[in-house]
Amino acid sequence: MSPRLLKYLTVNASNLREHKHLRCFGELLHRPYLWMINRRTVAMAFAVGLFAAFIPLPFQMVMAAAGAVWFHGNLPVSVGLVWLTNPITMPPIFYGTYKIGTWVLQTPETPFHFEASIQWFVVGMQTVLPPFLLGCFICAVFFSVSGYVFIRVVWRWRVVNKWRMRKQ
Repeated sequence: MSPRLLKYLTVNASNLREHKHLRCFGELLHRPYLWMINRRTVAMAFAVGLFAAFIPLPFQMVMAAAGAVWFHGNLPVSVGLVWLTNPITMPPIFYGTYKIGTWVLQTPETPFHFEASIQWFVVGMQTVLPPFLLGCFICAVFFSVSGYVFIRVVWRWRVVNKWRMRKQ
C-alpha cells in the first residue's frame, strides 16, 4: 500500500472535528482510549461488538459505538464486529438463536408460513418473539464474555511467548 493512500485512509483527529455529521459528538470521539490498540481496549471492543451483533435491532453500529465509548473499548474494532451479522449470515445466526430460545423455554418450534394479515403477524410475534429474543440475549452474553476472555488470554499468551523468545 502506498504511503499516500495510507495517509488518505487514516483517520485524523482534525478531520473528525471538522466532519459535519460528527460535530454533534464534540470532544467525545477524541478520547484516546477509543483509538488505542492494547489488550484491554481490544478485549472490551470484542465484548461490546459481539453483544451488539446479536441484538436484533436496527442501528447496531450506533449501539456498538456507544458501548465502546461507555466501556472504554476500541471504537473501530467494536463497530467492525457488528458486521458479523450481515445480510448473508443473519438468517442462520438468528435461526440458531431462535432454536436456543425454544430449547431453553422448552417450547415447540412453530412452522413458518407467510400470510399477509395482521392476525398472522400478531400470532407469529406472540409465539416466535419470546424464544427468539431470549436466544438472542443468551448468545449475546455468551459470545461477548467468550470474546472478552479469549482476547485477554490469547493476547497475554502472545506477550509471554515474546518475552520468553527475547530471554533466549
